[in-house]
Amino acid sequence: QVQLVESGGGLVQAGGSLRLSCAASLRTFSMYAMGWFRQAPGKEREFVAAISWSGRNTYYADSVKGRFTISRDNAKNTVFLQMNSLKPEDTAVYYCAAKQVYWDYVPTTERDYNAWGQGTQVTVSS
Repeated sequence: QVQLVESGGGLVQAGGSLRLSCAASLRTFSMYAMGWFRQAPGKEREFVAAISWSGRNTYYADSVKGRFTISRDNAKNTVFLQMNSLKPEDTAVYYCAAKQVYWDYVPTTERDYNAWGQGTQVTVSS
């Protein structure tokens, strides 16, 4: 059973930074592509960023490109989301997701993923 546990959320002022972590209980973490999604109040969950199993390939939503960076540490079964220059519109619950893959690609849609964390709240005040 895959377990994903997010941490690092909180309250920050606009322009500030946060680093989210997602710890995965996976024997073969290096064979999973990982993604971050978010859901703001009253809105549907949306893609934020994803990283291939090797870490060589990444993909970002246009709204976060240049501000957020996704990375992973396969030795620690952990994926990170560094969020800089945060804006009030980044306020949402952030979810980590995992998908077992057989080649080094980056899934970017919600239905691609089959394991999800419980989410961590990020609130950006203006």
